[in-house]
Amino acid sequence: QVQLVESGGGLVQPGGSLRLSCATSGVIFSMYTMVGWSRQAPGKQRELVATVSGDGTTRYTDRVKGRFTISRDNEKKTVSLQMNNLQPEDTAVYYCNVNRFGDNYWGQGTQVTVSS
Repeated sequence: QVQLVESGGGLVQPGGSLRLSCATSGVIFSMYTMVGWSRQAPGKQRELVATVSGDGTTRYTDRVKGRFTISRDNEKKTVSLQMNNLQPEDTAVYYCNVNRFGDNYWGQGTQVTVSS
């Protein structure tokens, strides 16, 4: 059974930082496993934030380039998202995602709120 559990969300002031983590089980981390983070703000569609492929290639939405950094640990089967210089528009529920050979898995999400 595949499980993804996010942690690290919370309330932070504008300009602050948070580090999200995603612990996984039941998933093989290999060259063919794509992992990433998405977010969904109230009343908006889910948005893909960042991905890292099996070969280490990272991609980011323009909204977070230069502020967020995604990383993966294949041995520990974890995915992290370092978020710096957070802004109110980053407020959302953040979801960890794993895709392997077309099978897509999601975590339950962790709330990130950026407010003064």
